[in-house]
Amino acid sequence: MAEAEAFDRIGADWDPDWLLTDAQKELRAQLIEICNTTLHPNAIEFDKTYEYPRRNMEALASLGLLALHVPKKYGGLGENHVCVAMVLETIGRYGCPSTALVYTMHLLSVSALLFRAEGNPEIEAVLRRLNDDVFIGTASYSDPETGSHFWYPMASKAEKTDDGWRVHKKSSWTTSGGFADFYVAQTSSPDFNGDFANLSVFLVMKDEIVTGESNWSAMGMRGNQSGPIEINGVEVNKHRMVGFPGDGATSNDEALDPIGLTMFAASYNGIALAAMDIAKGQTTRKVHKDVGMRVADYPTIQDYVGECLMDTEASRLYTFGVAQALDQATDNCDWTRHGREPDWTPRTNLLHWTWMSKFISCKNVYNVLDKMLQACGGSGYKTSLGLERLLRDGKAGWVMGPTNEVLRQFVGKAALLGMDSLDYWNQVPNEGVLNNELKKLDEDAKRDLILGLFEAECVRFGEFTLASGKQSPIYVDLRRVISYPDLFQQV
Repeated sequence: MAEAEAFDRIGADWDPDWLLTDAQKELRAQLIEICNTTLHPNAIEFDKTYEYPRRNMEALASLGLLALHVPKKYGGLGENHVCVAMVLETIGRYGCPSTALVYTMHLLSVSALLFRAEGNPEIEAVLRRLNDDVFIGTASYSDPETGSHFWYPMASKAEKTDDGWRVHKKSSWTTSGGFADFYVAQTSSPDFNGDFANLSVFLVMKDEIVTGESNWSAMGMRGNQSGPIEINGVEVNKHRMVGFPGDGATSNDEALDPIGLTMFAASYNGIALAAMDIAKGQTTRKVHKDVGMRVADYPTIQDYVGECLMDTEASRLYTFGVAQALDQATDNCDWTRHGREPDWTPRTNLLHWTWMSKFISCKNVYNVLDKMLQACGGSGYKTSLGLERLLRDGKAGWVMGPTNEVLRQFVGKAALLGMDSLDYWNQVPNEGVLNNELKKLDEDAKRDLILGLFEAECVRFGEFTLASGKQSPIYVDLRRVISYPDLFQQV
């Protein structure tokens, strides 16, 4: 059976439709139709050619989906978090995983803009262009020096100018890099003083970024065109700062991470369902004539599908449950309230629930893909069935930042030691470990450590008053202090 052929899927009885409004069900039906006619056929092609899925994004724009959760006053559909999760799951299941990723990063950049849209003419203009101009955005947060710890941008800075801001940014992984029309980029703040929690966010346009030739080559997600970009001292006007100086950390926890991780989870739930759809089509058609049984008639295959479906439904319901919680906390995803109440951050309190959503989904899809390959046997190994492509695409979720290793440690550490123990920006010393390590040093090593910490051989110790009344500093030679501590004590 060729990938593009129609086949029976896991039935609608297994969809939690009680979570959706009638309008959302109708939107899903329209989206499935576009997936069948456009997104899915293109997914097969893009996997071979590495073409950026702009054609698929144009199809999504035809349904108004590039402004899915944008308030109606800006020309959007004004939908909620549950609908966002449904749309991403549907694209991942029926359409194109690469498009789901590109679309996730688009909505992520839009979310950052919505958080501080009120009264900002640059942001409002972008929001009104999304569908009509197929104006695609992306978020550029990663850093070549900190990997998947994208909240820690060491290779960036911003400066205040007479007319606005000068932005410097290096990003190691930017989905849609060089293809998106606008970029929401995070840097250290203009008044940066060494505290990497002091972050700011900027709106930058396509002609203001630098990227090399498209050379994305990867195991899967071949259409997303992720790659490095640079913003080399571009000067932007004052309205291109999204929010205010130092607002970046708040934006991360309120506007980006909660909805972004929910979208990731929904996408990979969709991929898991797509794998089971293929397995159902293959195993119900393949007949072993020697025993008069279809592959689907074997109890082992039923066990595979049954367990995978239960695990996937648990992940789906968890993701939708978190989306519902986000809706309840935000007046059904009312972005306009942030304009009236700038300090209102209801999603932040639910952030740790979204960590778990991404982890559970990306862990589950690994197992489902492997089991469905086993269920389909040798046919599943062939590219023509389509399972092989999903397997390659589905493996991306685990390693996307924050990786599942990071999330697992976040949850475990926070549960045991409290949320403050996470120390995102490496600001709190681990005194227990530090003191234990110091015990291992001999006297010479301790002296070298002290000199290294002060980066000098003399330090200012205090001041004394001259006969004239003038204050004069006292400098102490650290080498003599360390060598003759008794003499120093006498002094």
